[in-house]
Amino acid sequence: MNSLKLLFSVGFLILLASTSCTSTRVVEKTWRSISVFEKGFTGLVIYDPVKKLTLFEHNGNKYFTPASNTKLFTFYAGLKIFGDSIPALRYQVKNDSLVFSGTGDPSFLNPDLPHSKIYEFLNTRNENLYYLPPEYTESTFGPGWSWDWYAASYAAERTDFPMYANRVSFHFLKGIKEPQVKPGIFSDSLSITETIFSAPINREKNRNIFIYNNQKKEKEFSQNVPITYSPNLVVELLNDTLHKKIELIKDVPKKYYLDQTLYSIPADSLYKRMLIVSDNFIAEQILLMAANEISDSLRSRNAINFMKENYLMDLPDEPMWYDGSGLSVNNKFTPRSIVKLLEKIQQEVPQDKLLGMLPTGGVSGTIRNDYKAEEPYVFAKTGTLRNVVALSGYLKTKSGKILIFSFLHNNYVISNSEIKKGMEKILINVRDNY
Repeated sequence: MNSLKLLFSVGFLILLASTSCTSTRVVEKTWRSISVFEKGFTGLVIYDPVKKLTLFEHNGNKYFTPASNTKLFTFYAGLKIFGDSIPALRYQVKNDSLVFSGTGDPSFLNPDLPHSKIYEFLNTRNENLYYLPPEYTESTFGPGWSWDWYAASYAAERTDFPMYANRVSFHFLKGIKEPQVKPGIFSDSLSITETIFSAPINREKNRNIFIYNNQKKEKEFSQNVPITYSPNLVVELLNDTLHKKIELIKDVPKKYYLDQTLYSIPADSLYKRMLIVSDNFIAEQILLMAANEISDSLRSRNAINFMKENYLMDLPDEPMWYDGSGLSVNNKFTPRSIVKLLEKIQQEVPQDKLLGMLPTGGVSGTIRNDYKAEEPYVFAKTGTLRNVVALSGYLKTKSGKILIFSFLHNNYVISNSEIKKGMEKILINVRDNY
């Protein structure tokens, strides 16, 4: 009987290996038929987390610029460092005074996130309110970011106390010269010019002066422009929003310890927004908050080092990780390390919930127009910079398996659409043959 069981087991393993090899050969044949991958530098790893088996690998150990695939590392940092809710304020009450500092929480008055508890907390307090800026914080731009992104909606400044998603929203009505401005405090910060910019609204580099051409607009549209922050501006915005006096202090009075914490919104709501629409601002703030949790200092490098030393030691290749969003060209990861990271994330989050937090091919987020199928099969984070296309996540096969993959492309000289067509052929092949 034992011999029969052994024979059956060996036969099953041989059949399994034969099936995997056949499927791999089919993918390899398709790979060789796609010439676009020869026009740049491409890496791909496909992994079966149940069998613990790499099904296909091409340049899996090579480093690539990952663009917004970096947000997967930021997501994992949040999972390991935060609880269910996001820390919003550190504060202490003494007599008739309440001193508070920001943690980097991006939810306050952010139209893209659930309502934050910060507003009610500050608005209903009877104490005198004092805002204390952090002693150590991050530079406004990440390492490797381009200096001329200061007015770009995708590159909001990193700050300890974000408000309104660190941006001003301008809404132009058809046939009207002047825009509607939110928050309204910036309505008197408009400057008119005869110059035609590439975008309707521009901003002076180091000041919140917003420049626009006052010609009548042919259609209705909106534009978001980042704010350049300072502690004085935080207080000004708080006074204007809460309609009560907030004072700025530079030093903590003796015997004050900001050892109380206000929590604002569910952590999952941050992660989902960051991943599905690839929100750079939220990604950067998550990393700042993570740093503040483990070091009491809003420096992204502290969070990165902590994660590398405590939770990422088992990656096949050390991640060259520099920011939260992936805007930095200094970030460099290998496909096989991203796959390992995705396996670790899979172990932290229930499958249905995890797939629902990622862009879904043909359905939602940054791949709603790609990988369309009657039954969605790609659940993955995208990444795009100049000459960079990345897609890493989970693939559901027709046999019901959930595979993990990382598909990275750098330094190509063809269009993104050509690269994506080649990627889709491979992913469909995997879906149909595993």
